[in-house]
Amino acid sequence: MQVQVQSIHFDADRKLISFIEEKLQKLTHFHDRITFGEVFLRLDRSDVNENKIAEIKLSIPGRDLFARKQCRTFEEATDVAVDALRRQIDKVKQKK
Repeated sequence: MQVQVQSIHFDADRKLISFIEEKLQKLTHFHDRITFGEVFLRLDRSDVNENKIAEIKLSIPGRDLFARKQCRTFEEATDVAVDALRRQIDKVKQKK
């Protein structure tokens, strides 16, 4: 799976990008035909503690899956979004 990470209004460090790529690669255990992953990292209002937003879009044949989560850290937001995507993948597989 090819993964593209875009950070908006800040520069993401290599450690964060590696963490995100690692988490998304684990989703291939649940669906082996994921072709592409796109991640957008945003900073929301800076006066709020939970101001880190992770938006993840996965492309699988026939449909796109999407999750958007807001948490205290980008790592936490990514974890929660990946869990939501895993549940979506399970639902797609059950429908088949």
